[in-house]
Amino acid sequence: MTIDEKLNLIIKTLDSKKAENIQAIKISDLTIIADYFIIANGMSSTQTKALADEVEFKMKQQGVEPLRIEGDRNANWIIIDYGDIVVHIFYKETRELYNLERLWADGEHIDLSPLLD
Repeated sequence: MTIDEKLNLIIKTLDSKKAENIQAIKISDLTIIADYFIIANGMSSTQTKALADEVEFKMKQQGVEPLRIEGDRNANWIIIDYGDIVVHIFYKETRELYNLERLWADGEHIDLSPLLD
């Protein structure tokens, strides 16, 4: 899969499961961590976990395995690392606390309107 295909699949999967405030930030010019961060949040720890599970499931169907998955048992913040794309799925209040969008404000924010319903 190309990086664009991965981005599209992840974003559409999050959107289909009613993730809130989905954002994609291109960070390849700022760091070697990844090329993109995708950030989204759920309204409950149950939804946050379900979002992460669905992204992982859909990507595995396409033959893409995560390098690692990190997160706490309360599902406040789950990170799925695909190497070139790192997916951050937060519980809403945790997202507001860490505010990754502010930390990576120098990155290029991608317009997702064509991908979202």
